[in-house]
Amino acid sequence: MDEKISLEAISLYADAYAEKVLKTFFSSKEKITGAEIITLCNVNQVNLFVVRELFRTWKEENKKLKSPYFDYDNAEVKEALENFMSVTSQHISIGQLHFSPLLKKAVSQTLLVIFDPYDFFSMLISGKNNKLEVAPFREEIKYLKTNKAPLERLLQRLDEKGISEISGNEAFSYLDQILEEVNFTPEDVEEFIEKFSTIVPLDPAKFYIPKSEEAEKLIVTHEIKTEPVKQEAPKQINKPKVVTAQATATINEKANNLSRPTIADNLKKIGKIKDSLTINQKFMFTKVLFHGDFELFSKAIEDLDRQDNMKGAQRYLEENYGDWDQESEEFHEFMELVEKRFS
Repeated sequence: MDEKISLEAISLYADAYAEKVLKTFFSSKEKITGAEIITLCNVNQVNLFVVRELFRTWKEENKKLKSPYFDYDNAEVKEALENFMSVTSQHISIGQLHFSPLLKKAVSQTLLVIFDPYDFFSMLISGKNNKLEVAPFREEIKYLKTNKAPLERLLQRLDEKGISEISGNEAFSYLDQILEEVNFTPEDVEEFIEKFSTIVPLDPAKFYIPKSEEAEKLIVTHEIKTEPVKQEAPKQINKPKVVTAQATATINEKANNLSRPTIADNLKKIGKIKDSLTINQKFMFTKVLFHGDFELFSKAIEDLDRQDNMKGAQRYLEENYGDWDQESEEFHEFMELVEKRFS
């Protein structure tokens, strides 16, 4: 899918799926146990995320244990509390009212990591106040089984450097390097669609914002002129594009014809596009413009940075990416970066 994910649509499906599961389970029982949570849904990631939420709750409640009379930071006390958790975890008993929000959140998170892992990574790494603490992060990914490899590599990298706490931006930088190294490709979604659909029919197309809605939010309009690729054009690693012979306004022509102030009017020149991209932009451009192919995205950025001027960059994009959706928000954000590079 090339459109942006709709958190609202995911939430609506998660509610419907969870309600169906809750109705089935609690029709014959008043409480659910820990052992039953582990096998509740046919999508194992959902079950694991429920357990993760329980663990988070326990940790938050544990932080509230403060007293002017007792030393809760004492090593023996901490050990006793950990043993207490171990025992209580074996005696989980939750009624439907309190279990419902846990299950709905777990389903939403599972859908996000399946259909939009880049945004899931972003939210997980940002943490609280744009700070990633390694110890809690290590616990978090214990419960992640889907699209886990990049985060495991990130944890390994942080451990190797002896880092216990890092800013979200720095963590993004490490993850960016890792994604380039492993050429990350999200897991196939077909198996998940099939499993979810046994409970509630799942149509992934409904999880994405229609392009018509995105187009209404656009401020600046850029267009790439599409022409048949000449035979002498250098060979590219991407698949041949099917382009129309009908010419439209080029990027420069369109920018020059703007009659009102826009983002493009206040461009600040940047050095290299590669050095100016945020991790979120890399995720977004890879997913939407390069169909999830991070290697292809990286090559395109390097090729653009090697161009001498805007005309050369424009020609490169026309010859190789003339089939991009020029109405998408991602396209316009990408083109603004290109203009900043050669302004």
